[in-house]
Amino acid sequence: MSGHSKWATTKRHKAVIDSKRGKIFSALSKDMTLAAKASGGDPEFNPRLRTLIIKAKAANMPADNIDRAIKKGTGEIPGVVYEEHLYEGFALGGVGLIVEVTTDNKNRTVAEVRSVFTKHGGHMASPGALAFISSGGGSF
Repeated sequence: MSGHSKWATTKRHKAVIDSKRGKIFSALSKDMTLAAKASGGDPEFNPRLRTLIIKAKAANMPADNIDRAIKKGTGEIPGVVYEEHLYEGFALGGVGLIVEVTTDNKNRTVAEVRSVFTKHGGHMASPGALAFISSGGGSF
């Protein structure tokens, strides 16, 4: 016997597991909030929400967390407001990209997306530019 506490090893092991579960729970919670906001909080009439609830139960997410995420989406509980946005841009060589993001801070996100485009030799396009090209309104 080494004389050391087994609790120290157990504590580190539990911390790793709890961290992984927390990441999964927060991602599922955010997705459930968005699904409830988009199509309502009733899983019978919202297939996306129903699928996410099944995934959450498979990951052993507590029922209180599931209910809280749905209530945030329907507006019953105030909280962080997540929004989905589309950004358009051109990558190196003129390849058109449409980037779909979910964010709680639009200003920070647009700056990050613009930064990624410029670091890799591309640039942001005005909203609707790629939709205009793909619908036959323009050509390369």
